[in-house]
Amino acid sequence: MAYAGSRLTAACLRSIGIDARIVPDSDARTLDLGGLHTSGEECLPHKVTIGDFLKVCQAPDFDPARTAFLMPTAHGPCRFGQYAPYLRRLLDRMGWQEAMVFSPTSANGYEDFGRNGRDLVRHMWIALVFGDLATRMLLRTRPYERTAGATDAAFEESVRDGCEVFARPGLGVRQRLQDAIQAVRRMRDRFRAVPADYVRGRPLIGLVGEIFCRLNTFSNDDTARRVERLGGECWLSDVAEWVWYANWYQHGLIAESQGRFSGAMLKWWIKTRIQRAYEHALVEPLAEELAGLEEPERVEEVLALAEPYLPPRGSIGEMVLSAGRAVYLYRKGADGVLDISPFTCMNGIVCEAVYPSISRDHDDLPIRTLYFDGVNTSIDRDLEIFLDLARAYQRRKRHPRVYPDFFQDSSPV
Repeated sequence: MAYAGSRLTAACLRSIGIDARIVPDSDARTLDLGGLHTSGEECLPHKVTIGDFLKVCQAPDFDPARTAFLMPTAHGPCRFGQYAPYLRRLLDRMGWQEAMVFSPTSANGYEDFGRNGRDLVRHMWIALVFGDLATRMLLRTRPYERTAGATDAAFEESVRDGCEVFARPGLGVRQRLQDAIQAVRRMRDRFRAVPADYVRGRPLIGLVGEIFCRLNTFSNDDTARRVERLGGECWLSDVAEWVWYANWYQHGLIAESQGRFSGAMLKWWIKTRIQRAYEHALVEPLAEELAGLEEPERVEEVLALAEPYLPPRGSIGEMVLSAGRAVYLYRKGADGVLDISPFTCMNGIVCEAVYPSISRDHDDLPIRTLYFDGVNTSIDRDLEIFLDLARAYQRRKRHPRVYPDFFQDSSPV
């Protein structure tokens, strides 16, 4: 899904002796294979994941008896809940019954990851936050680089460095966290060394939407890079946001089934406190670099902002996060919001219905939904128009953006 997060997750699994690998990079063959084994009614992420898994199955060294496919699941009305059952049925139909499908669920905060690996969930959370930070530094630096490719190189080196840290076997959580913090500091220095002209004025565009499509650059035609080429800077909603949302959802389930004063609730509270402490420790070295781009302290803040438009307890999934995030971005001085969703995605359709109200209530903030279906269509024209709207809004907005101190003054681009 996310370039950095998937590689770091695989590194964590290797640290406990699992030969974990990411699927091959998605390409035209991905869509061909996915299209052959889906009906066409499914959303793009399903076609991409099925196609990538089938490329693994068709590799010369594929051994179903020694292969497990990681396909998480989630509750709610989204079709994502059917991905894992469909994959299982497809593997059986094609004669690969021995291949395993491992499907942790958001209903328990993905705790299934840790059942056979001591402290694995904590290690993976640290890795996930590290990956999100690497992506945030990539998007914060790349629009201002003097030499094309220098920021991408710093990003790649940071991800490789992180993989080495998380793949080391036998480390306790405390040592892993300290090693990861040191890797964050090296990442900070690496990005600081990228020659760049940090001049204020680029339109800041928030990227929200369905989690797979917005994070998977193949699925969204690398929208962030296209926005940068047109003079903008992107702020991407990260993976951690979804994990915090899953935690919030789990809290509600525990309260309903076991009560607010139960052993399960105490366990949830302790887990959440630990997660937040780890996240703060990893973010701290980058506080100066990410000034003005701070993530919400708690996901409840985003959900509260969505409440007038989509009730969080009644609208389950990315739709409530995208709606609340749009308001949050407005308050942080963003100049526009792009919702990246698969074609026919329920989350995208529901959000598109409420975005006009959100825009009207927030000084006509430009908000646009981009749908992707795997067909090679250019979105550059739509983005050019959107960036023009963002620049016009930038000249009249009431919430100024906060910049890091090392940015230089300039009139809007």
